[in-house]
Amino acid sequence: MFSTTALFWAVCLICIINIIRYFSSLRVLLSILRESDPMLYQSVDGNGFFKTSGQFNKQFRLVRYINSQGYINHHNSDIVLLCERMRKQFILTGILCGVVLLCLIAIML
Repeated sequence: MFSTTALFWAVCLICIINIIRYFSSLRVLLSILRESDPMLYQSVDGNGFFKTSGQFNKQFRLVRYINSQGYINHHNSDIVLLCERMRKQFILTGILCGVVLLCLIAIML
């Protein structure tokens, strides 16, 4: 038998690590965008992205850009590769958060 509590904490830890990796990749993407595509950097609120005063609509624009694969025709191959990696990390983190919720429900029952 396995302990649902141990499974819950293990999946929580993995989920937290993946969220940290996602934010780290996001910071790298923004720094690359600042150099290679300043217009896109400004349109996604690059300067204020991680600040509380950042504009949510502009930040959400980057999420839509990545999820809709708008980066496919970008001129910089580094941005294309990093956006693809971030898209996969976002999907993985979403699945892990779902598993955490399922484990939490299992613990409650």
